[in-house]
Amino acid sequence: MTTVISIIIFFGDLVFFHELGHLLLAKRAGILCREFAIGFGPKIFTFKKGETVYTIRLLPLGGFVRMAGEDPEMIELKPGQRVGLLFNDQNKVSKIVINQKSAYPNLKEVTVEEADLERGLFIKGYEGEDEPAVVYPIDETSHYVMDGSEFQIAPYDRQFGSKSLWDRFLAIFAGPVMNFLLAIVIFIALGLLQGTPTNQVKEVVDGSPAEQAGMMNGDVITEINGTEITGWNQMTSIIQENANNQLGFNVDREGESVSLSITPEKQELSENQSVGRIGVAPEYQVNFLDSIVFGFTSTYEFGKAIFVGLGQLVTGQLSIDAFSGPVGIYSYTEEAASGGLYVLMRWAGFLSINLGIFNLLPLPALDGGRLLFIGVEALRGKPIDPQKESLVHFIGFSFLMLLMLVVTWNDIQRFFL
Repeated sequence: MTTVISIIIFFGDLVFFHELGHLLLAKRAGILCREFAIGFGPKIFTFKKGETVYTIRLLPLGGFVRMAGEDPEMIELKPGQRVGLLFNDQNKVSKIVINQKSAYPNLKEVTVEEADLERGLFIKGYEGEDEPAVVYPIDETSHYVMDGSEFQIAPYDRQFGSKSLWDRFLAIFAGPVMNFLLAIVIFIALGLLQGTPTNQVKEVVDGSPAEQAGMMNGDVITEINGTEITGWNQMTSIIQENANNQLGFNVDREGESVSLSITPEKQELSENQSVGRIGVAPEYQVNFLDSIVFGFTSTYEFGKAIFVGLGQLVTGQLSIDAFSGPVGIYSYTEEAASGGLYVLMRWAGFLSINLGIFNLLPLPALDGGRLLFIGVEALRGKPIDPQKESLVHFIGFSFLMLLMLVVTWNDIQRFFL
């Protein structure tokens, strides 16, 4: 049970920073953010600060920021509807009470003749049938109250659709960007704690291609096939791309140059993916500037690997079975945690990058899908009908949930059956 809670907190942190990016840039643009949620489904924890309700929900499968106008506004007052009004010190309507009016003894009941809750911000209505209609101005922070629940209205200038293309782009794009920045910070911290890998060999694995070729602990790898080696990541990239291909290594062994021929052995990562390995571990050193560079280069290398995997999925080189859902993430996170803090940090950085890239895919309901609609609007010079866009995102979300179920079933078969 403790492991489950730890993993939920672990993944929740990644989602938190993603949604925080949306929240900060949306608020900066002046968009009303009604809710900041971690998880989906029923609320298990909630508090309100300012205009925003912060919630933790039951199903830890993601999160969202509910921006006013991102989906069509559902608040509507119809002619003939009887409502209760409460007023603030400026004599503007502060609450519009739809039912359960007896809970508000000081309200004024009126019959609506006309109302505009977005642009004009007024309600025109009359108390009795024989009385003249009166125009009541609405405060821009007024709340719509139904069944005891309050819902802040959103004047048009506080809605997502009223903002410039650039502000809307930033509010959506900020989520994935926060995941990339988080990954960079994690890898920088990893470099400062563990050190960054150098191109000096700390350990040669018994029976490995490196040992069989004569490589020794302490060797500094300086060249591979004539290419100067300046870092461990550069070296591993060359080796991984040359499984079963003979490579010429030059190493510095206590000041003496030694030439070695090593053929990386092929290691299967999945059904359709393999890499080369020679069986060596690096020496680590702690250096502030190297740690900064390590943060950026590690994020780039992991991101590149994820894009390669997505490309292989599109071309059919990888099947959907190669991908993992919540169950797989749980299993891999548990395994990473058993490997120690440094392994867990590396896994957290990878997951954060993965979350950022996945959300940028141009699929409905994802950030990339919303950015695609913004791009289409920029090209055609006018927005797409919000009702139609919402329908597309709803259908896309349904397909994503179906995909989640398929991937989860594959995970259950892989890990438990």
